[in-house]
Amino acid sequence: MDHYGNIGVLLDVPGVKVGHKTDERGGTGTTVIIFEKGATGGVDVRGMASGSRETPALDPLHVTSSCHALCLSGGSAFGLAAADGVMKYLAERNIGYFARVAVVPIVPAAIIFDLSFKDVNARPDSSFGYEACLDAEKGETSMGSVGAGTGATAGKIFGVPNATKAGVGEASITTRDGVTVAALAVVNNLGDVLDHATGEIIAGTRDPKTGRFVDTAKTLAGMADFTPPMSENTNLIAVVTDAALDKAGANKLARMASAGMARTLRPAHSTFDGDMVFAFSYGQKKSDVNRLGIIAADAVAMAINRAVIEADGLGVIPAYKDLKKN
Repeated sequence: MDHYGNIGVLLDVPGVKVGHKTDERGGTGTTVIIFEKGATGGVDVRGMASGSRETPALDPLHVTSSCHALCLSGGSAFGLAAADGVMKYLAERNIGYFARVAVVPIVPAAIIFDLSFKDVNARPDSSFGYEACLDAEKGETSMGSVGAGTGATAGKIFGVPNATKAGVGEASITTRDGVTVAALAVVNNLGDVLDHATGEIIAGTRDPKTGRFVDTAKTLAGMADFTPPMSENTNLIAVVTDAALDKAGANKLARMASAGMARTLRPAHSTFDGDMVFAFSYGQKKSDVNRLGIIAADAVAMAINRAVIEADGLGVIPAYKDLKKN
């Protein structure tokens, strides 16, 4: 995987903060991206089993002009409670939308299903969101089986025991004229994860007998009466740029960035996935949205690959680095 070269992280966008709360014992967690000065956001929902809150605030017709954090969490719909802790953290620091009588932080949130990874009763609550914000103050980067990616897996048509460990990945690209586009990916795919450059399967469904990768898409295509485990998936993407965009532009950026998912996730956007792409403008540099979308798709593809390359099996199922040794 040395063809990646030197790729960056989300913190390469000035002013952005990223933090994680990881519960390894329970197999779940929360990831937070903080925009203290307010970011212009957009969203593109590709899956049919999404779980989210405050996404209407990203609509160009919504009255709020910006949001102040994004909360991504495990725990299925229970994990949406983590956003309460993010709001508490921001409100304590007077960060939010001034609603005449109070400052109200605008915090979109989305979740993955990880209840079948370790402990079904381990579910992020508001304390996870708050602690993830505290972690963001460190200004450090963590990838792999952390935060919202703690219980993430890829390749589940034969159940989690025959999947591959996934997690959280980041990547950024800075153009020659100084515009940065970065991506964070929480990979929890129904099917396989492909090397964005070669198309090789690097994580996914493993044959119960041999342990070798099974091409999920081809397997599903050849099994007309097969129904895979439902609602145990969802890939979440956050794209952040320091280029100036309005809400319509941010929503277009989110849509174009989803091309990176199509390159690396197979199949993607199924009825069993809640795939969502968020995009945020957090800066004033000038750049065309089409150019940003092309770059974002590349950053997303690299972040998805990093999510599985950096993952740890946590003693449950093998990760990329374990399988590479064999």
